[in-house]
Amino acid sequence: MATASSIAASIASKTKTKKKHFVAQKVKLFRASDPLLSVLMWGVNHSINELSHIQIPIMLMPDDFKAYSKIKVDNHLFNKENMPSHFKFKEYCPLVFRNLRERFGIDDQEFSNSLTRSAPLNSEAQGRSGARFHTSYDKRYVIKTISSEDVAEMHNILKKYHQFIVECHGNTLLPQFLGMYRLTVDGDATYMIVTRNVFSHRLSVYKKYDLKGSTVAREASDKEKPPQPEDVPPRAKSGNVQQRLQTLRIATRFYCAMKHVRDAKELPTYKDNDFINDGQKIHIDGENKKMFLEKLRKDVEFLAQLKLMDYSLLVGIHDVERAEQEEVESEDNEPEEEGESDGGGIGTPPDSPSNTLDSTKPLSPGEFDPTIDVYAIKSHDGASRKEVYFMAIIDILQHYDAKKKAAHAAKTVKHGAGAEISTVNPEQYSKRFYDFITTILS
Repeated sequence: MATASSIAASIASKTKTKKKHFVAQKVKLFRASDPLLSVLMWGVNHSINELSHIQIPIMLMPDDFKAYSKIKVDNHLFNKENMPSHFKFKEYCPLVFRNLRERFGIDDQEFSNSLTRSAPLNSEAQGRSGARFHTSYDKRYVIKTISSEDVAEMHNILKKYHQFIVECHGNTLLPQFLGMYRLTVDGDATYMIVTRNVFSHRLSVYKKYDLKGSTVAREASDKEKPPQPEDVPPRAKSGNVQQRLQTLRIATRFYCAMKHVRDAKELPTYKDNDFINDGQKIHIDGENKKMFLEKLRKDVEFLAQLKLMDYSLLVGIHDVERAEQEEVESEDNEPEEEGESDGGGIGTPPDSPSNTLDSTKPLSPGEFDPTIDVYAIKSHDGASRKEVYFMAIIDILQHYDAKKKAAHAAKTVKHGAGAEISTVNPEQYSKRFYDFITTILS
């Protein structure tokens, strides 16, 4: 016969089991329109959770630069409308990238929140070889698809890159590499790398340039540039065949221009010749110019040592007055709401990561948090326009190999030995790149 104490213990045990079962049902949902992004969100969340249980080593060992962690998920029925039933997730060099995030002042949990709280946003930007870009929902990080060759090159330079970041205390214009992954769905592998966003999460960029210090074929394509369509053609008089044909030709051009307006990028990527022809300059004060060029010099010397070339300086320009005007117009066009508001918006589910941006202090127009917008520099007080510039080196994984040497030879034959082609040896590339950037600073 059971005693009172044993019955009480049995009830307590059942109660505890039931409570544990309830907690286990609170699973985070990773909803994205693209199943691949759902897998990325799931994988980053899993990776950061696993890393949180691993003690931070005193120093990284050589094997850490070759290490990886991977997980295979089969018969995954939960959240199957968003997640594939079978997938694999692999993270390269997890301890190295955790250390890099720490050196760049990025908390692991905040990093995970940015990439998993809501689906990454699709970007209209497209890199070389058709690389696709996404930004985290809070626009702090960029997710880029890369090739297996890029993964191999990243492994080749990672140890020296890490050492360089340690020596410069994270104070660099180079990309801030924060994580590298392989996602396998239906047997197809996709490689992705995460970096800090060069541009701001809150200050809009109105003009964007990709600068290499080369002038051969270095202008935005007609497809990218916003067109200047002709006026609507006048109605032709009947009976005049030539005039009617001319009208038809003009109408066809007008139609193509209008289609171009729809197809043109909202934020085209302009290049070196566009920058020169626009008469553009970067107006920063002497102290900022000195610090910027010192970082640039060290960065390009490092890239030359690694035999890397074909990188660019990405420049984004924020116009403070234009942003203020657009904000005023936006507020004027907003309909007035009746009754009291409870704060509105979609609430954060109780099991979701918190929104770390909600606690950001309010900033004045043109102001930014330098711990977040690490590439931002204000224009000097005497500039004709009040601007904020975002400038960083991008696309550094191009090694000067046999393919690039052949391209250099072919372009030299085509354009002449003195032409400023983009494909040159790393030492020559770094010097020309640095010299060109010094000329654009005012």
